[in-house]
Amino acid sequence: MTNSVLFSKARKIKMLILDVDGVMTNGQILLTPQGEELKFFSIHDGYGMVCAMKAGIRLGIISGRSSPAIRMRCEELKITDLYMNTMDKLPVLNQILEKYSLLPEEVAYIGDDVPDLPVLLKAGFSAAPQNAHLAVKKKVDLVLSKSGGDGAVREFIDFILLAQNKEKL
Repeated sequence: MTNSVLFSKARKIKMLILDVDGVMTNGQILLTPQGEELKFFSIHDGYGMVCAMKAGIRLGIISGRSSPAIRMRCEELKITDLYMNTMDKLPVLNQILEKYSLLPEEVAYIGDDVPDLPVLLKAGFSAAPQNAHLAVKKKVDLVLSKSGGDGAVREFIDFILLAQNKEKL
């Protein structure tokens, strides 16, 4: 897909929806002996999310897993559209579209694995981290140069903001 087509898709984006494990994190989970789950998030991705919201782009998260770490990260970043424990993500996307009166082409989605495919295929602009599953990388609009948990979210946001002439926030 040419850059002009990708920029055209990115210009329409009003909301960005993210997967968590493998996108906002590197996909690894550390379990403590007490049963606590630890996740590592990129500070660069977080700042990109703040920039996106300042630019008027709404953010949401749909995760197949439930985790206190995800909830805490959303609270820090002031992301209110959080859907956890949801392996069937397409109905959640449809709910979000209805909730905010959005068209699919006004939503971007970044995911890394097979459960993300239905949402990736419906979203107007889709991306996958460099370390995403091959089946996903074959179907998305943009395969990012960065891996999940290592700046992929920021790279996608920077692309969208650049296309919308909002990169200097």
